[in-house]
Amino acid sequence: MDLQLVEAYVPDNHFKKVDESLQEFPHVSYWVSNESKDRMLIRVLVETKNTEDILNYLENVTNVIEGFEVLLFPVQTYITRTTEEEEEQKKKENEEDTIKLQRASRQELLGTIQKSSHITLTYTLLVILSAIVVTIGFIQNSQAVIIGAMVIAPMLGPVISIGFSSILGNFQLLKSSSITLLYAIVIVVGISIVFTFFFPVPLESSEYASRTHVNISDIVLGLASGTAGALSILNRLPGSLVGVMVAVALLPPTVVLGMSVGSAMWQEAYGSMLLLTGNISSVILAAITVFSLSGIRPVKWDEVDKARTSRKLSILFVGLVIIFLIIAILFSQKLDLV
Repeated sequence: MDLQLVEAYVPDNHFKKVDESLQEFPHVSYWVSNESKDRMLIRVLVETKNTEDILNYLENVTNVIEGFEVLLFPVQTYITRTTEEEEEQKKKENEEDTIKLQRASRQELLGTIQKSSHITLTYTLLVILSAIVVTIGFIQNSQAVIIGAMVIAPMLGPVISIGFSSILGNFQLLKSSSITLLYAIVIVVGISIVFTFFFPVPLESSEYASRTHVNISDIVLGLASGTAGALSILNRLPGSLVGVMVAVALLPPTVVLGMSVGSAMWQEAYGSMLLLTGNISSVILAAITVFSLSGIRPVKWDEVDKARTSRKLSILFVGLVIIFLIIAILFSQKLDLV
């Protein structure tokens, strides 16, 4: 059983109402103590699946009560005596949870997402290094080098952040995530262009050639990568391996785009640009879908309509982009057969 501890510091004049409301939520254990002359401390031990409901209530309270503070802690171990009836109830709950899409609370996810949606020195250095390694991998026609660069490529964060911000209608986060992603793309394209001044474009390289056009399997790869990335964020799993999967879909076509532009190979540049656009759109669409199915919603009433509209428009826009790409792919394949 995954547990978390919620601590709420409540001013005395609001304690009774908050205390009564909190005790109505499902909880494992509940403690109250004096924190100071003016505040009471409420500790609530809850299962992770019930944390978000409590945090949503407390978030609303903190917006209207001055001096109200809330903390959330992970619980590694909890030891207590349980009866046979309680054990049986836990087994039934665990069986029900296996068919549900498990995730962390919206507040925890938002904190994680925000960290990966901003440009930092570390982010910049990782983008530069991964771009250099991938470009060299293409020049050497080395699949191992290209895949190895994905380990350090920080492409997962901003793309998943775009999908998450679309669900909440958080346009400030959406803007920040989009700028961060565009920033990385510009750096990668710029570095790969510079390399073409010193090294010839590896036209005979199978790794290079495979990224100069887009097909249906690339769209499927993008959707699978986005789904895996969103699920890893939802469950706070280590994102390194999933980040490799997302980077495979995004970083190589970006490098090929830069190398093609640097060599004035416009047809190859066009194909790699379509591939990059399709992969980004697929990852975002998959992330939006997963976040929607997981039940992530804003808590403030004035943000609900904005989030609902943003989610619909995002799915519509990204979906149309993917549909147009699929039509273009099928049309070009038909022309090749003729």
